[in-house]
Amino acid sequence: MNKINNKENKNRRMFLLFSHDITATQREDAKKTLGISEFVELPDDLQTLWSNIPADLEDIEVYLEPLKAYIVDVAKPNDCLLVQGDFGGTYHMVRFSKVHDFVSVYATTNRNVIETKEGNTIVKKSIFQHVRFREYV
Repeated sequence: MNKINNKENKNRRMFLLFSHDITATQREDAKKTLGISEFVELPDDLQTLWSNIPADLEDIEVYLEPLKAYIVDVAKPNDCLLVQGDFGGTYHMVRFSKVHDFVSVYATTNRNVIETKEGNTIVKKSIFQHVRFREYV
C-alpha cells in the first residue's frame, strides 16, 4: 500500500539514513509531497555506523541493532525514513520500517554527464538532479 500520498500525512518527520547531505530541493519536495515538517539527522555515532557497514561481515542484522533501537525510540508510526546506502543495510532497514509502520522512501535523480578534455585527459563530471521521492513497496 502506498503511504506517500495519504492525505493524513501532515507534520511528520523524515529520518535521514543517508550518507550525504540532503539538498534544499529535496527538502522542499519532501515538505510539499510527503508532508515533512522536520528532518532528523542521525546522531554522529549512528551516522558513522550507517555510512561504514563493514564489507566483511557475513550478517549485518546485529550490527544494525543500535540504529533500529534508536529509530524505534524516537520515531512514530507514519514517520518517513529516507533510506539509501549499502544494499544489504537498505534491505534490512526497509523491512524493519514496514514492521514498525514507518514509510521508507528513496530519492530518484536524473544524471547529466559532462565530458571535458584537459590536455591529454578526458574529465567526466556527473551532475545528479533530484526528481522525486519514491516509496519502497
